Amino acid sequence: MSKMKILMIILIVILLVLTILYFVVGNYFYEIALNPKSSKTFVLGEVEESEQQKESRIQTENWLDEISNDVYIATSNNGKLKLHAYEIINEKNTDIWSIVIHGYCSQGKDMTYYAKQYYNKGYNVLIVDLRGHGKSEGDYIGMGWHDRLDIIDWTNYLINKNPNSKIILHGVSMGAATVMMATGENLPNNIKIAIEDCGYSSIWDEFKMQLKVLFNLPEFPVLNAASAVCKIRAGYMLEEGSAVDQVRKSKTPTLFIHGDLDSFVPFEMLDKVYQAASCEKEKLVIKGAAHAEASSVNPNLYWETIDEFIEKYSY
Repeated sequence: MSKMKILMIILIVILLVLTILYFVVGNYFYEIALNPKSSKTFVLGEVEESEQQKESRIQTENWLDEISNDVYIATSNNGKLKLHAYEIINEKNTDIWSIVIHGYCSQGKDMTYYAKQYYNKGYNVLIVDLRGHGKSEGDYIGMGWHDRLDIIDWTNYLINKNPNSKIILHGVSMGAATVMMATGENLPNNIKIAIEDCGYSSIWDEFKMQLKVLFNLPEFPVLNAASAVCKIRAGYMLEEGSAVDQVRKSKTPTLFIHGDLDSFVPFEMLDKVYQAASCEKEKLVIKGAAHAEASSVNPNLYWETIDEFIEKYSY
């Protein structure tokens, strides 16, 4: 065998090994980040619940159980999945609906506090379980990208029930990214305003930051490998999910909220999405609030600002 043939065999073997390694690395990070069934303790850390927090959570969940109905729809995109939501019809007759959307590895019932606030304002509420979360089907986390179209399916569900529905979208963290990504689509006129609380500028930006913080690894080639695996297993590339690109196309008045001590979705991402937005917009910074804590650190300012925004744009 000639030296050239030996060299070619060696190069082929090296390329094969590198390709296998590329997808092994990509699959490892996909499993950590985007498989809803894998433990997220490494990413999110241990969450300790105080007795007071536990008691409050049980009370709100009991309220949800008593007042809500389970409703389901089938997705019209990216695979036929059965999605779940809690539907709350207000005792006061109203056409106004708030769709509240949870964050990463959370579920709809964790948004009961927000739902109760809207219910007390006299609105109907729909609390969704995003695909792969809560009672909704799905074997991957959409990070807002495929979820944006699911939210449009939910709005169509409400419009079919009542063509006069006036709809508010309110998301926190990944739910906020979902809201922003949805506003870049051709939305029904029934969607009046969007409220995003601590959403990331893009899936890529968020994972790039977490990769550096948790593993001290560069984005290339790790995120590229994870993105390739994500395309194979979930049907989308990480690069696709950009809230910045979507809000550039938005016509939906949007309130952008962020805590200035947020390090999980870095505070500087607020200006990225806010400056990119082409819609009517306002910005609220909650001082002293870490990730997803804006409504608890300064609830009066949080909800007063939302009320004023709703009053200004939803009628």
